[in-house]
Amino acid sequence: MEEDILIQISNRIKERRREKNITVQELATRADVSKGLISQIENSRTIPSLLVLIEIIKALEIDLNEFFKDIRHKANDYPVLVKRKSEYEYFEKEHTIGFHYQRIFTQSINHSTVDIVILELEPNASRPLVETEAFEYKYVLSGEVEYQFSKEKIILNQGDSVLFDGRLPHTPRNLGTTIASMLVIYFFEEKK
Repeated sequence: MEEDILIQISNRIKERRREKNITVQELATRADVSKGLISQIENSRTIPSLLVLIEIIKALEIDLNEFFKDIRHKANDYPVLVKRKSEYEYFEKEHTIGFHYQRIFTQSINHSTVDIVILELEPNASRPLVETEAFEYKYVLSGEVEYQFSKEKIILNQGDSVLFDGRLPHTPRNLGTTIASMLVIYFFEEKK
């Protein structure tokens, strides 16, 4: 997605580093990460963990609020992000043996409450389109599910996932003859 939040963050890191006349190597040393990681982040080829991002921002000597000021999604409507199992990003962490990580989605939401549930849909389960005051992440554990939004339908199979703003009218439908199961994570923003 062009001009996505992650691209804005990558660009802001690069801009601030250049403004301060700091080399990639100097920033990496200050943030205690590799030069290659800084390069990958600045070129939007990888997503830093929250802790690494905070260390980079501190190394740039920028206030967190100032860094994130004006970073937002530029689209006029709320996006629906679909990621197929084949698109999950494999990555490694240092000091591990036999650990296999897959990055599915990274979504940052300030002042939020997270609710994690398992949703099972019977073959003929139905409900009208609903809206929730949360961002919703769905991971299909088993079965085939069709997600209907006000203007589109997306079919998800076992291992597929979807992330969207719950204020977009939506509902799932089980396309199979047995129970479909999904891991669901709701990110509720606290009212200020």
